[in-house]
Amino acid sequence: MSVTAKLSREFYDRFGDKVVDELVGLLNDMDAAFRAELRDLNEENFRRFETKLEQRVSELGSELRVEIAGLRTDMAGLKAELIKWMLLFWLGTVATMLGLGRFLLAP
Repeated sequence: MSVTAKLSREFYDRFGDKVVDELVGLLNDMDAAFRAELRDLNEENFRRFETKLEQRVSELGSELRVEIAGLRTDMAGLKAELIKWMLLFWLGTVATMLGLGRFLLAP
């Protein structure tokens, strides 16, 4: 949305239509140039932002993969530990039941 420069009628009467029209044209050209420069600068900043964002997302993905691998390793160790304790529990239960059965069934 461009803004067209307009000047008062008094300005036109004092300096003449030709000079004022040239000044208005110059101001409008400068406005258009500044807008184009600002647009280019914004686009360049957005490109840099996107590049940094993609880089950080990639780094985060790598860190998450490392964390997940560590969690899987920890879970595998925990699973082995649980199986070991379950085996010990059941062996103790079976030994207790056999001893109790022997005691109760003994003549």
